[in-house]
Amino acid sequence: MEAYQNKVEHYTGRFNKINKKYNSISILRLLSVFLCLFLLFYYIKTNEILYAAFAFLSFVGFLFLMRIHSALSFQRELTKAILKLNQNEIAYLKREKISFENGVEFNDFSHPYAYDLDVFGDHSLFQNLNRTATYIGKKTLADQLLKLSSNETILENQEAINELKTKIDWRQDFMALAMISYDTKESYQSLVHWNSFKNNILPKVLIAISVIFPSLFLGFLAAYFITSKTILLSYLSYIFIANMIVLGSSFKRIQSEIAKADNVDKIIKQYSLLVQKIETESFQSKRLIDLQQQLIFRNATASKHLKDLSELFSRMDTINNFVTATVFNGMFLFNLHVLKALLNWKQNYSAELEKWIAIIGEFETLNSLANLAYNNPDFVFPEINSDYKIGFSNLGHPLLNPETRVGNDTHFYPESFMILTGSNMSGKSTFLRSLGINMVLGGIGSVVCASKAELHPLPVLVSMRLSDSLADSESYFFAEIKRLKQIMDALEERPAFVLLDEILRGTNSDDKRNGTIEVVKKIIARKAIGAIATHDIEVCLTTNEYPDILTNQCFEVEIKNNDLHFDYKLRSGICKNKSATFLMQKMGVI
Repeated sequence: MEAYQNKVEHYTGRFNKINKKYNSISILRLLSVFLCLFLLFYYIKTNEILYAAFAFLSFVGFLFLMRIHSALSFQRELTKAILKLNQNEIAYLKREKISFENGVEFNDFSHPYAYDLDVFGDHSLFQNLNRTATYIGKKTLADQLLKLSSNETILENQEAINELKTKIDWRQDFMALAMISYDTKESYQSLVHWNSFKNNILPKVLIAISVIFPSLFLGFLAAYFITSKTILLSYLSYIFIANMIVLGSSFKRIQSEIAKADNVDKIIKQYSLLVQKIETESFQSKRLIDLQQQLIFRNATASKHLKDLSELFSRMDTINNFVTATVFNGMFLFNLHVLKALLNWKQNYSAELEKWIAIIGEFETLNSLANLAYNNPDFVFPEINSDYKIGFSNLGHPLLNPETRVGNDTHFYPESFMILTGSNMSGKSTFLRSLGINMVLGGIGSVVCASKAELHPLPVLVSMRLSDSLADSESYFFAEIKRLKQIMDALEERPAFVLLDEILRGTNSDDKRNGTIEVVKKIIARKAIGAIATHDIEVCLTTNEYPDILTNQCFEVEIKNNDLHFDYKLRSGICKNKSATFLMQKMGVI
């Protein structure tokens, strides 16, 4: 937190300095306009050439101040963004508020673990991890959290995240650039729509006309200035009208090319700055270098190609300005030339465009995971293996307050499946979620909330918290049966890490107990690793039949000074103490 506080202090001072310069330049810019008008007035009044010369110089000064003002405006906005993100990190670490988007739009209730493990939504894993600011960044992070990466990718991500963890200045600059892009799903989709919309190349006759008519216009214009023959003005007007007719015949074509592309030039420009930030940094890890190298195409950088595209869209915007469009197209068929350049750009680079933007998303995702590692120096990268060995020392839930979080040692070898017992509120569900969340994090290359970990990455399958689907006319019980069927079908394909919490709650005790035992037997027969939480002691007796596979673990509760005491520590064996009767008696329920 100290690093963030130092940065807040530094960038507050920097912002104030830039703001003073910005305000000063704004005043000077305004004065230069008034001076120019004042000098022009006196030139008209006195016809003194000196006034005209100084008016011209003041106008040049205005243009110069405009450039400085624009640069300061960008620096002010960027500094403000860096200041804000450091303030957000301080508030987050103080547990005052979470200022990051929660990704609720990515929630999938049919996913094997997204809803059960609170991957999306308020106070979710995504919201705590998310340090993305573009739509593609959010989507990439969400996609990563919903799937298991290969062992090779996991190891490459670990190396990349470990490197980015130390590059806090670069990460924050990159994130600030993304923040001031004001990227949205709509702007991203507009660009994708334009890129996927295939328009034919302009006919050769139209291309020839776009060169010949403007050349004739310039030729007659030059001839008029040389000869002063008024008939040449008639020729110029004819060509001007002809150019407008040619443009009119191509107007629908131009409109179709830029449809749904409002402000896309600004978004592309910001993409180019983000890509340039990647291109100019020195990386050591294989993953980051591979991504960086994909930004070179046809002996030029992706940032240059994107800047060219941004400028083309910016020029094409003139079609919507009546005066500018009439003058420039009447003389030069300006928008037709821009359309030709846009079509050529798309033909040459459209296959690469989405890949370049996807790389931005990849870096934002890795930055988010690097931020998790930076904020939690006690978290570790798990050692990856292919021997089905899964174990954690001091395992905890990464989203819990570290000051009150209780860690537990657990492993899934030689026994591979745990039957977990404990009274209500003893910590069973939190422990299962800790296992699931850390398996998800470990499966994408992130650090995990443990002091030591070894991991065979496996798909995570969970049945912990289902909801009635009224829209599908499903009861809770039927939804749970469907989830168990989904788990069984997945286990047919490959082993997985399975977490079950009090299954079959919608049926009677005998049916629930017998069904739970049969589910346990079937999933261990299919080589599942994981845990099931239950209140049925008879389920625990199943370990007698499979002592090499099943193990009993529990969370106990103690009654001290007429009050319940939970230590949330995992123990071997079956839970012995009960809390429900005591708690109901204490509260006067019974």
